[in-house]
Amino acid sequence: MAEVKSMYHAQSRSDALKSQIDKLEDLAHHTAVNPAFDQFDAATEDILINIYGASHQYVESYKHATVGKAEALVNLPESAQEPLTRDIPKKGLQQRRQALQSILTELQALEVQEAEVLTGEDREDPPGPS
Repeated sequence: MAEVKSMYHAQSRSDALKSQIDKLEDLAHHTAVNPAFDQFDAATEDILINIYGASHQYVESYKHATVGKAEALVNLPESAQEPLTRDIPKKGLQQRRQALQSILTELQALEVQEAEVLTGEDREDPPGPS
């Protein structure tokens, strides 16, 4: 019998965050802080709430990152590549990126663990005496 390859690839939770990071990079290069960021932030918060729940620390830390005040909450390092700035919108963009990348790293590790656990669940018990 011919092997059938599935065209369906389930989107992982981390795929949604990767997409948001890519969108953030585009917004950072092409847009001054404006309503486009409000829409982006609302969509990102919705994704985080769907993954973690509304009261999770990641939702809170992302909200603080949007206003450039997330350093203490998520232990963000001072940027080595960008000088410290008093430009709060730019600092907010930098902190959004750092917060999302930190969340993504942890989420990907969790997805690997889940996949390893679920891989063993498809197996049937070997036949044995009843």
